[in-house]
Amino acid sequence: MRYNQNESRSLTMNNFFWETPTKVYFGKGVVDEHLQEVRSHYGKRVLLTYGKSSIKNRGLYDKVYSLLKGYEIYELSGIEPNPKYNPSVLEGVKICKEKKIDVILAVGGGSVLDCTKAIAGSAFYDGDPWDIIIGKAETVKALPIVDILTLAATGSEFDDGGVISRTETNDKLCYSSPLVFPAYSLLDPTYTFSVSKKQTAAGTADARNHVFEQYFATPSTLLNDGRREARLRSLRTNVKIALKEPDNYEARAQLRWDCSFGCNGILACGSGASSWPRHAMEHALSAYYDITHGIGLAILTPRWREHILNDKSVDRFVSYAKNVLGLKEEGNKFVLAREAIRKTYEFFESLGIPRHLKDVGIDESRLEERTEHIVEKEGLDQAWEPLYHDDILAILKASL
Repeated sequence: MRYNQNESRSLTMNNFFWETPTKVYFGKGVVDEHLQEVRSHYGKRVLLTYGKSSIKNRGLYDKVYSLLKGYEIYELSGIEPNPKYNPSVLEGVKICKEKKIDVILAVGGGSVLDCTKAIAGSAFYDGDPWDIIIGKAETVKALPIVDILTLAATGSEFDDGGVISRTETNDKLCYSSPLVFPAYSLLDPTYTFSVSKKQTAAGTADARNHVFEQYFATPSTLLNDGRREARLRSLRTNVKIALKEPDNYEARAQLRWDCSFGCNGILACGSGASSWPRHAMEHALSAYYDITHGIGLAILTPRWREHILNDKSVDRFVSYAKNVLGLKEEGNKFVLAREAIRKTYEFFESLGIPRHLKDVGIDESRLEERTEHIVEKEGLDQAWEPLYHDDILAILKASL
């Protein structure tokens, strides 16, 4: 890593607390080797949560039932991308209470696991589960979670939170509790071989933005910057291989593990906090338009960068340009920063991701409303580079 001397004043170690209780089994065959062992730690009544047909097409559905012979299995299927409070969370909580579920087994992508966390954290609450999600009530007890992840993207298998959408109010909110860390995550990269090009690209865009949200914040440390930059380089390299060679184990395995660290806090230990502005803006869009999360992020990211490029932020861009993209500074650092932004556009386009919101069905008609929603819900005036109403609206309009 080439240390950017201009950022020396921003390299400071803050106090922090970090913990993750999740036990991870990673590699080929870990489901066959360890699922029965993991299940033995809990009772016999299992809620199996999953999406639509993908786990059946992969053979995972039958495998789970084969490995859990003798267990009492109930199902919550049909969990959608941008998982919904109604019906999925409500139905899951109902099953847990009526069937006295002992443990939840989540099989699928990050949306399945996000939904599962909201269910697990609400299963012992007597009131409206929405109280838990919005923080009106606290999770004081949760069901244990075991997951088998089939998509490299969110990192939800290694953190204590998730995102839930409520269609009636056009909300998409983060829920977190230390009690909903998965107890065990079984990560077999071979289950990502059949992930489509679109979802592979979108998952990588999401994972890169998890790193970006923490990278574009100060103060930082050399260690954290190195970790973040290494992951950004790895994601950039391995997604290109995976798109060309879907069955390339090494590329899929590295993507799988790169994504796992996005949200569990390890990349931010001792560094300045971030308000995650791009996620905040994208959540407001996908809550209403139900677009693919990673694609929305990829569209917004370059415009956010263009909007916040200034004397304060330029050195972060220079470090990114040099240490992630391998660009050389030859003169004005703002020229280098803009070149890095241009490369961001090019990278996402090379993955087949649309460049404009209009390409995913979003026009200008509700941008003012969505902007007001962001201002009210997200607190981006406290972000590393503060964003107010006019800033947010300008970024959204530039993304059209």
